[in-house]
Parts: sequence; structure tokens; C-alpha cells
Amino acid sequence: MRNIRLDLCYDGTRYRGWQRLPGTEDTIQGKLEQALSRILDEQIQVCGSGRTDAGAHALGQVANFHCQSQMPADQILEALRRYLPEDVGIYSCKECAQRFHARLNAAAKTYRYRIWNSQDPCVFQRRYVTVMPEALDLSAMEQAAAHLIGEHDFSAFCAAKSRKKSTLRRLDQIQICRQGPELWLDFTGNGFLYNMARILAGTLVEVGLGRREADTIPALFGAPRSAAGPLLPARGLCLMEVRY
Repeated sequence: MRNIRLDLCYDGTRYRGWQRLPGTEDTIQGKLEQALSRILDEQIQVCGSGRTDAGAHALGQVANFHCQSQMPADQILEALRRYLPEDVGIYSCKECAQRFHARLNAAAKTYRYRIWNSQDPCVFQRRYVTVMPEALDLSAMEQAAAHLIGEHDFSAFCAAKSRKKSTLRRLDQIQICRQGPELWLDFTGNGFLYNMARILAGTLVEVGLGRREADTIPALFGAPRSAAGPLLPARGLCLMEVRY
């Protein structure tokens, strides 16, 4: 069995997320598996580095799959680019080590949350940003972000808990920067819980709006979901990079 790695990007606007779902083809994993199974003439199961939410995007997603086919990787790449819809793009397709696993071997991921923080109309970026014209205190947001760095129990930042799954995660870096009318919140860590990046963004926005004090952030670790900020819309979220 060969092990093939895919590096890809996608506009998640019209999809119900990464993970395949019964009764629908509108998932990224589903589209990939459908195309690969047709190209290679065998049933293919694709493993992604993580599950992006319905409506969220990816600039740097990584996946892998096993196959019996001996079709060269460059021909698989060419065929994928031909068969996949235009909102799913494949950067590269290459054979990798048998032990490589896109999710289990991931050391760190970076997510970016984009906020259109301006009174000006947002027409051309509306599918990729959350519009928030109110003034935000970036200094207060940075102070709050500093409290989030490190390994903590992020249960308050998870929309759906599993009793069997640990809610301990490590955040290595949070960068907050303004790019013209946009505000970018970049989160880098060893793993993210369900909806975690969007809730982190929502909590920092509350601080920026003056609705929450920066020094109250440590009290959220291990707290119930209701203690943290709102879940911001998925369209503003993008998986930027996966590191191995």
C-alpha cells in the first residue's frame, strides 16, 4: 500500500465542513474521496490534519490516503485538479513514508480569524471576514491574549465536550495585527478543540469592546462553556498552516 500526502486549500463557503457526512456530498473530505476513488478505481479514504467547521476555509490543509494504485503522484495531481470543483485546490501530491499520518503527526497548527473592523462597506471579502465596525482596543486584547499562552484546560472554549476527550491544549502564540480595514487574530498551538479558535476570537473581541477585563481570562480555564465569549461566525476562520 502506498501512502500519499496532499497539500490543499479550499473556500469552505458552500461546504458543511471537512468531515464526510451521511446523505450529502457537500464536504471537503467527501469531494476528495469521490474524486480519488474515481481516478484510482478503488475505494479511497482520506485523513485530514483536522476537521474545519462548516463554512470555514483553509489555506494550508494537509491530508493523506493509502492506495493500491501505481499511478504516479504527478498524474494523480493532474487528475485531481481536473475533477475537483474550482473552490478546492491541490498544491501538491506526493508519496510519503508509510507511518505518516496527517492528523496524528501534526505538531502545530495556525488558524487565522479575520475581522472587517471598519465602517466602510465590505463587499468583496464578505465571504471570508466577520464584519464588526465597532472600535476595538487592541492593547487590551493583546493583554488578554498573553494570559491564554501555555497549556491550559480550554473546556470553556469548546462548543461540544466529550467525557473521554481531554480538554488540555497548548497555545504557543497569539498574534493580533491590523491590515488596513481588517484585524487578524492568529492562533498557533498543538491542537484545537471543536470551535475553539472561534470562541477564542469571540472572547478577545469582548475584551476589545470593553465587555470583559483582560485579567479575568485565567478564571476561564476549566470553567463551563458559558463563561467564555461568543462563537464567532465560521466564515472568518481559515486554517493557515500545519507543521510536522
